[in-house]
Amino acid sequence: MNAPHARVARRPVHGVLLLDKPLGWSSNQALQKAKWLLAAEKGGHTGTLDPLATGVLPLCFGAATKFSQMHLEADKVYQTVVRLGVTTTTADAEGEVLQTRPVEVSPHLINEALARFTGPIEQIPPMHSALKKDGKALYEYARAGIEVERAARHVTIHAITLLTDDSAAEVPTLSLEVACSKGTYIRTLAEDIGEALGCGAHLTSLRRVQTGDFKIAACVELQALEAMNMAQRMACLKSVDSLLPGHAPITLDTDNAGRFLSGLRRRGNWDDTQQVAVYAEDPRALLGTGHVKAGELIPTRLLSPLDIAQVREQATWAG
Repeated sequence: MNAPHARVARRPVHGVLLLDKPLGWSSNQALQKAKWLLAAEKGGHTGTLDPLATGVLPLCFGAATKFSQMHLEADKVYQTVVRLGVTTTTADAEGEVLQTRPVEVSPHLINEALARFTGPIEQIPPMHSALKKDGKALYEYARAGIEVERAARHVTIHAITLLTDDSAAEVPTLSLEVACSKGTYIRTLAEDIGEALGCGAHLTSLRRVQTGDFKIAACVELQALEAMNMAQRMACLKSVDSLLPGHAPITLDTDNAGRFLSGLRRRGNWDDTQQVAVYAEDPRALLGTGHVKAGELIPTRLLSPLDIAQVREQATWAG
């Protein structure tokens, strides 16, 4: 599939598209393709996936872009294949081979290494990453042959599951599932596991199978999206509030909804709550987010009246 060149008439589109990002595409290329297919005016993604990675990439359109930042904090789950015995310049299969070493490991040593990297750990970000230093991405320095100092980052590996152990094969590999916090570099994790095993390692494949509550089973591929008509594409969109799974719902009557939407605090018999999704009662519609303190509902992020009207209108014709 190539990036589209035909001009399309853009229109307001609101919601979340769960895309199964294809191999070789940047997150922005995938976003622009999906945006073109939906003829959407405004869109963004909730954090990038490397071109060599596939899997769950939530794309936000219209009103959903106002809440996309919240999803950056979400935990992730990846499935990856780690090639043992070979290190590369990029810690993945695209890099040049740095060193080849014999692989002499046992199930006990493998389990021990995986346990060692489970829990809170520190990682030094790889040079081949989009992390910026002095306004320039690290991979730009790397391509110029420049190594810059990087501070270690604190991340949490919630679990590492060994899916298959082919460490005794002619091409020794381990297939892993990694549940981790945001900001975890799986390539760095693979390198560190390889060093712990005394043989070195690099990634040969990486697939994100979950981010927050969004799972790969709910995703659509670009090819499938391209084959659909517009009504079918629109039916793939999840609601804007799918980005707010941890928010307690509060529903306001017409008068209070209007005042809340104007940025005014509302009083009610509510328990203190850090994250609230606020809705209008009739017709039901998401107004924005807030928090409750001492019986006061305090606005945090509000949708515009135009966004709300367009979301309501979209619900009447999208199917």
